[in-house]
Amino acid sequence: MPVILKNEWKSGWKSLLIWALSVGGMGLICIILYKGMEDSMADMAESFATMGTFSDAFGMSTLSIATLKGYFATEIGTIHALGSSMFAASIATVILSKEEDGHTAEYTFTLPVSRGKVIAMKFFAVLLNLICFTLICGMLYEVGFVFLGETDFGSIFTECMFFQLMMNIEIAAICFVISAVSKKNRLGIGISVAMLLYVYDLMARVVPDLKDAIFISPFSYSNATSIFAGESRDCVALILGTIMIVIMTVGAGMIYAKRDLAS
Repeated sequence: MPVILKNEWKSGWKSLLIWALSVGGMGLICIILYKGMEDSMADMAESFATMGTFSDAFGMSTLSIATLKGYFATEIGTIHALGSSMFAASIATVILSKEEDGHTAEYTFTLPVSRGKVIAMKFFAVLLNLICFTLICGMLYEVGFVFLGETDFGSIFTECMFFQLMMNIEIAAICFVISAVSKKNRLGIGISVAMLLYVYDLMARVVPDLKDAIFISPFSYSNATSIFAGESRDCVALILGTIMIVIMTVGAGMIYAKRDLAS
């Protein structure tokens, strides 16, 4: 099993660095730029807070972008949510299907380990990538805070990054099923799933008929503006998210374990 994990890591670490440095670096640059825009943020905050549904969708009616916390939650929080969810979808969607698409299944599944263990190691590789991605981005954001002399975010920043990680694991689990049932690379479908869940969350925040069902999207419990505003987490969304991770992961394993694989 360590060989499979090692191979997955060797084949994916460059992609991990590119994604993490791109998303985290973009967030770092935005944090550093805040200092130069701080004086004009007050007027901008008033304008954004009165933009109706737009303000509600992006949390600008809850937090003021004139403060670093509000700016981070509404701006960098959105960048991280979108970037990390696309990364989670991109690696989970191809982790299993690439064996058939690349004609390496004949070798991989003749190793002296059960197919179930191979599948488990591949999902563990996805988790390892997501954890490393979150840590790298988190450290880059912290560098930005230190640069600005802001060190009082405390546990709320850690809480935000934790729920973002959980959201990414849930999206990865959904895309893991796509990878399990596909013989070809379905990267586009995986990223579309992540984007649809994000758009649904935005719509549910402004459309009254959807607000009671906002928990369907994992973006609901990982929303940075809600976390930094001190709002309590939606227990229904968290429970559903945990159940989805378990069901999707186990379901993908069961489907893939019973399939006839093309060599």
